[in-house]
Amino acid sequence: MSGGAWLQLAAFLALLLALAWPLARAIEAVMAGRFGLGQRLEAPLWRLAGVDPAQESGWLRYLLGLLVFNALGVLAVYALQRLQHALPLNPQGFAAVTPDSAFNTAISFMTNTNWQGYGGESTMGYLVQMLGLTVQNFLSAATGIVVVIALVRGFSRHSAQSIGNVWVDLTRVTLWVLLPLSLVLALFFAGQGVIQNVAPYATVHTLEAAADGVATQTLAMGPVASQLAIKMLGTNGGGFFNANSAHPFENPTALANFVQMLAIFLIPAALCHVFGRMVGDRRQGWAVLAAMGVLFVAAVVAATTFEQQGNPALAALGADQTVSALQAGGNMEGKEVRFGIDASSLFAVITTAASCGAVNAMHDSFTPLGGMVPLVLMQLGEVVFGGVGTGLYGMLVFAMMAVFIAGLMIGRTPAYLGKKIEAHEMKMVAIAILVTPLLVLSGTAVAVMAEAGRLGIQDPGAHGFSEVLYALTSAANNNGSAFAGLSANTPFYNVLLGLAMVFGRFGVIVPVLAMAGSLAAKQRAAPTDGTLPTHGPLFVALLIGTVLLVGLLNYVPALALGPVAEHLMLWAR
Repeated sequence: MSGGAWLQLAAFLALLLALAWPLARAIEAVMAGRFGLGQRLEAPLWRLAGVDPAQESGWLRYLLGLLVFNALGVLAVYALQRLQHALPLNPQGFAAVTPDSAFNTAISFMTNTNWQGYGGESTMGYLVQMLGLTVQNFLSAATGIVVVIALVRGFSRHSAQSIGNVWVDLTRVTLWVLLPLSLVLALFFAGQGVIQNVAPYATVHTLEAAADGVATQTLAMGPVASQLAIKMLGTNGGGFFNANSAHPFENPTALANFVQMLAIFLIPAALCHVFGRMVGDRRQGWAVLAAMGVLFVAAVVAATTFEQQGNPALAALGADQTVSALQAGGNMEGKEVRFGIDASSLFAVITTAASCGAVNAMHDSFTPLGGMVPLVLMQLGEVVFGGVGTGLYGMLVFAMMAVFIAGLMIGRTPAYLGKKIEAHEMKMVAIAILVTPLLVLSGTAVAVMAEAGRLGIQDPGAHGFSEVLYALTSAANNNGSAFAGLSANTPFYNVLLGLAMVFGRFGVIVPVLAMAGSLAAKQRAAPTDGTLPTHGPLFVALLIGTVLLVGLLNYVPALALGPVAEHLMLWAR
């Protein structure tokens, strides 16, 4: 990597750590009910809703509450899309969204995937964008956070039959964490030039009009800053504009671009410290954060290096010479000149390490191995920081797998944070780890065998296979980014990807909450001389090895058929 790329990465990590530490203290206080002002303001809400904040529940009732909560969100978003033509705040007069696309989008925003098979500015009216999509961004992010809080309570409690009150947890996360942060960030983005209005689309004269006085262009308007803030903080992804964070109205400056990247990782990084605080050993949070950080840095180095090497097919035509002075002949296809290779590569790694899916460059135009890095990060389960809540509970699942493997090697009953990891927990760990590879690989097989699936592939050969593999990987891991050469806004892909999203989301949440209930009911044993320390460099290395070994092996054949084969063909010319 270049010196500028290293400097950018160092500044990003330094600011991330500096901001995550105080945020963790605030989140832990809010979730523990120690935020005094919040308690006073919450009291009338509990009376109105008939909720007793002191009454907690077991994991099954907690899960049922989440399922009902999210099911209502799906119905609301679906109804808003189907009734859009009759709703106000639709100055462009957009028609109702088709049933299959509305189904896909409702599932997408409920699962924190935010996969968009449509062009936002050409499909959705303002009311649907604000009341449907933006609101659901808050609720899906809150769902991920409360699940990991419930799991951490399972580690921290002794012989308990409850893991929390789902309604209290959801309310506190939304009101006192997501809303204040989003308000501050939205104001910052508006100050940077991100638009925020409900005006009709503007028609402007282009430069060509100076010659004939006729040429015009329609510029989309809308409430962008408010949606942008929560889509980044909640690792939702998607965007008001089809071009997403490559659009100048959504990402106007280099500073806005940098802050967007910080916002994606801010809450996931803070939750690692929340974990350490809640279990009473802050070193545990640092260990998990260190494992995430090592994997993240390795991914950034790999992606940036592959993109800086350029594309030999374009180099043979002399096409890379137009940007050689600025980018040293690297692969600038599909990237904004104002961001360049370094910022585009870093953004791509961040958004796929987290379950965000927002993009500031066309991932489909990356080099084969450069594009494989975001693909692999999703296939690892998005545990390298990951989505809000989802990344941490995914990494804790791998941590339990790591101590189980260590226990097998030394002949001791595995334990993590004083809780024995027994047959029930390992069954849930296996389900949580294997559900997404099963969805990705079986879904990809169905898509490439079915005629309706092959019709969506625009590029033949290995790259076309990579586009399908990327789409199913993104959907099942609730990311939302895409190799956009695949025409996915069809009934076949809308249904297939919608099913992958919902089972990818709750196929992991169900076993995680089951583990939370089981762990909470156990006694917490004191460490002995034979206990594996889970806060030092040895455990960090073991955890990284487990993530790479267990998380990636399922996908090696598919990667060989897609990006690896494409790379070999490209560089063999």
